[in-house]
Amino acid sequence: MATEERWVGVEDVAAHLGVNKDSVYRWIDKMGLPAHRLGRLFRFKLSEVDEWVRAGGASDKARHDKSE
Repeated sequence: MATEERWVGVEDVAAHLGVNKDSVYRWIDKMGLPAHRLGRLFRFKLSEVDEWVRAGGASDKARHDKSE
């Protein structure tokens, strides 16, 4: 039986990426970090976050492309 990936919060994502929570919130708002909103809370699948990072989601170029 396969184990389903669990949902994690902002603190878990920040720790996983080695950044502070403010960076996570900023990346959600400005750079499209994949997040799912449940009421006031954001929840994440770490596999989606990792895929976003590998695709260059947090790069300077991605920031520039979003602002155009």
